Amino acid sequence: MAVWGWATSINPSPLNQGEPAVDQELFARFRKCAVEVLSVSEDQVTPEAKFGDDLDADSLDLVELVMALEEEFGIEVPEEELEGVETVGQAYDLVAGKL
Repeated sequence: MAVWGWATSINPSPLNQGEPAVDQELFARFRKCAVEVLSVSEDQVTPEAKFGDDLDADSLDLVELVMALEEEFGIEVPEEELEGVETVGQAYDLVAGKL
């Protein structure tokens, strides 16, 4: 299983030390795609959320999500790069790393 660190364009505040910093604007765009494709609420789409367990997403849902993210961000995500991606945070990191 691949593990990625959080890509960030902002520094964590002292109150959040030890937690990853997330570009809020970028994550909002990512979240919007996930909400639309997976038919879940915004508050369910957190970095820790697991696609299968928490968002009830199957493999077809994930393919559709990747296609939406590719279109939204103008990127390409090869299938082999998706291996081991189980959480929203891992998927976000993959997308952020391509920008």
